[in-house]
Amino acid sequence: MAVEKYLSSLKEGIINLDFGTVVNAAKEAMAAGVDPNATINKGMVAGMAVVGDKFEKGEYFLSELVVAAEVMKEGVEVVKPYLKGSSTLGLGKVVMATVEGDHHDLGKNIVTSLLGVQGFQVFDLGIDVPTARIVGAVKEHQPAIVGMSALLTLTMTKMGEVIEALKSASLREKVKIIIGGTSVTTEFADRIGADHRAANALEGVKKCVEWVTSSERRQ
Repeated sequence: MAVEKYLSSLKEGIINLDFGTVVNAAKEAMAAGVDPNATINKGMVAGMAVVGDKFEKGEYFLSELVVAAEVMKEGVEVVKPYLKGSSTLGLGKVVMATVEGDHHDLGKNIVTSLLGVQGFQVFDLGIDVPTARIVGAVKEHQPAIVGMSALLTLTMTKMGEVIEALKSASLREKVKIIIGGTSVTTEFADRIGADHRAANALEGVKKCVEWVTSSERRQ
């Protein structure tokens, strides 16, 4: 019953965007010997799922989503030392970038933050990133996933350019590609050969988790 108390506090703390509650509950849970995996997955991730539902229903907005991700990040930092090599924080590598010519990064930053707290190692290349740099990062880091963002219709074409460059470098089949942005549609994603178009930050992160966990199950 004590375990449920800690998990409930963590979940409610995330939902209420309460840094203090989450950090304190995480510390108390670790001191009480609560399983760190459960602390993250049944406590904080469960809270983020509720935040995601609220976001999709229009009850929470981008600002709340950003804060919730930061609150969870603080909680995860408390739990990390207790994981002892657990796979919870080893879902895989992701290279993220806003493509060349585009300087918008709010959506990308939210996704990057959420991927981090889910357990991905994220290499965020920033904004206005040339195709060659993205391809170089894929060669260097060998990620499971490449995420690209573009807000402007004029810069969306760069996503297709990156995919073609990855094909030329014999890297395309080694990664999943997820794209997003206000103007990006599923039809556009299909046309340029991306694996998925993220409808929003939460949905995109869920797809990334789905990809790597289904891959693990097949091995």
